[in-house]
Amino acid sequence: MTPLWTHKEAVQATGGTSTSYWSARGVSIDSRSVNKGDLFIAIKGPNTDGHDYVPAAMNAGAAAAMVSEHRDSWPKDAPLLLVSDTDTALNALGVGARKRLADDARIIGITGSVGKTGTKECLAHALAKQGRTTATKGNLNNQWGLPLSLSRMPADTQFGVFELGMNHAGEIRALSKILQPDIAIITTIEPAHTEFFNSVDDIADAKAEIFDGINPDGIVILNRDNPYFDRLEGRAAEAGLSQIISFGAHEAADARLIKCSLHDSYSTIAANICGTNLDYRIGAPGKHWALNSLAVLAAVSAGGADLADAAHSLADIRPMKGRGERQQIHFAGGAFTLIDESYNASPASMHAAIQVLEKSLPNEGGRRVAVLGDMLELGKDAAHIHASLADAICAARIDVVITAGTHMAALSKALPRTVTTIHGATSEDILPIVIATIRPGDVVTVKGSLGSRMMSITEALTALDGTHHPLERSAANGY
Repeated sequence: MTPLWTHKEAVQATGGTSTSYWSARGVSIDSRSVNKGDLFIAIKGPNTDGHDYVPAAMNAGAAAAMVSEHRDSWPKDAPLLLVSDTDTALNALGVGARKRLADDARIIGITGSVGKTGTKECLAHALAKQGRTTATKGNLNNQWGLPLSLSRMPADTQFGVFELGMNHAGEIRALSKILQPDIAIITTIEPAHTEFFNSVDDIADAKAEIFDGINPDGIVILNRDNPYFDRLEGRAAEAGLSQIISFGAHEAADARLIKCSLHDSYSTIAANICGTNLDYRIGAPGKHWALNSLAVLAAVSAGGADLADAAHSLADIRPMKGRGERQQIHFAGGAFTLIDESYNASPASMHAAIQVLEKSLPNEGGRRVAVLGDMLELGKDAAHIHASLADAICAARIDVVITAGTHMAALSKALPRTVTTIHGATSEDILPIVIATIRPGDVVTVKGSLGSRMMSITEALTALDGTHHPLERSAANGY
């Protein structure tokens, strides 16, 4: 098996010094998840110092540790890669992994206010059918996650698909300069993380920082339906980029949605992708998935992969845990459908989740139920933004809304009496109410920002599978 890194390659990439000969099959910055043969990188974070966990990493089978200091308490024969700063060296390792690729390899960077992870997963899935593909695992998209993901990329990778995230200006620029993408996708610009920006214009400019690291002959893929398209196109031109592919339902889009039929668990799509007509199916519901599939296929086309094969592969896509995963939960008396959107939330993704719930058909006797936690980092307009969801909820014919959090209280007050509404201060407070409310046939969406801890709700509902359910209490309470 070809090693991912040898001591010689790692020294060349980082400028460090190795205390011995070693080779690594993987890279880790968390001693709790070190696999045998990994290079462990001792990052000094805001709360912990990875150097404290070098012995644990070695005991777990790490091949070596990248460190910026040597401690007497460590084993004398511990294989070490000594560097001046492990953060800088991790970046250098990522850049080194990027440089050793073949000239015809293609690196795609994806950013945007929403849809980054789903688009990344779709694109990686489509390209993996056609060549060795490396992609961001989960959402490792920040100052440590992006270079870590790059450093895990084998030298024979043909396609690399990486996610770039941020909540402050300047972060995307730094990440893009490490990644040096050949193709850059901006999924959309929406009001997210507005607590840290003066305006959505500033958010658009922060996302446009991805152009600062793209290769000079790189290709930019932009959402033609988004009101910030012209602004982003202008920023790309300022960066000297002339190859721009637009996607969306807009009649001028290069990757254009012609027709879309939305169903409860999938969508069928007719599109023209840069001159090629395609009919395909994506195994994830919602128009947002359909539109982002256009960006995926535009990137496939730009990267020189087979377009028809990629489109065909999208039928196998399923929403991920916390990002729209659907489960049938069986309990005494029947089953309900759980749509797990508990990983995160923004105004745009909340509207998308409501639309998916609208298209989801309850079984006999069932209802549409939304369990919603606060959307965070929205600044002074948070209460108004939450309350404004009321119209979309009513239009979607949602029967029951259970909310948690300070901001969601505004939505609870804004909903009409025709919608059964229950509010609690925290996810912990509403948990017994949710369990008592659900009945056979329901379709239940759970969504909120990570900090609102809605994942505990989905975990509790999943745990009902095969157990007794308090159906009598829900009936008695009239829900």
